[in-house]
Amino acid sequence: MAESLASLNNLLVLSLAFVSGFIIMSVELLGGRILAPYFGSSIFVWGSIITVFMLSLSLGYLFGGKLSLHNPSLKQHGMFFVLAAFLLIPLILFGNQIMEALFLVIEDPRYGSLTVSMLLFFLPTAVLGMIAPYSVRLLVMDSNRSGHVAGTLYFVSTLGSALGTLATSFYLVLWFEVNQILITMGLILFLAGMLAIYSSKSFHEKRAALGHSE
Repeated sequence: MAESLASLNNLLVLSLAFVSGFIIMSVELLGGRILAPYFGSSIFVWGSIITVFMLSLSLGYLFGGKLSLHNPSLKQHGMFFVLAAFLLIPLILFGNQIMEALFLVIEDPRYGSLTVSMLLFFLPTAVLGMIAPYSVRLLVMDSNRSGHVAGTLYFVSTLGSALGTLATSFYLVLWFEVNQILITMGLILFLAGMLAIYSSKSFHEKRAALGHSE
């Protein structure tokens, strides 16, 4: 029974990693569409977007790894998703106003797009970046298997990123408005986070009941 609970817990963590990978790449691709009306879609703009995403993810990996050292839990893991969902709200509600204001102040599209990318994408992407290293800590029960576990997690996460790239570029941008996609992504993140929080409570209750039964 204990092994079954642990397997379900691991499956949930891997599924959440897939979701985060999907959404990270989806939002990054949408970044080009969001900035295009104000700053164009040149290599400068894409360079700015990619730089911001790489920087924010690297810091997210760093802080997520540090947070995983202190009583890691599925509940806190879920809070990353909920926080990321709320951090998408300024992008959805105020993205155009922010870009318009900076477009009038910063004439150079290189620095204008870089500044806007930092303001709009840095925080939600950094929080999403915390998920991967934290997930590894939740999955690793045996240090001898840590490499295998990390490899599996990054396989699942990167697979999600690949499918997010294809789905967004091939289909989603053709079928929906950008804000509709972002709102959907935010809702998915929120629901994923709440699922993790609820599952954490349920997991601990079942484990406690199992302990008493023994």
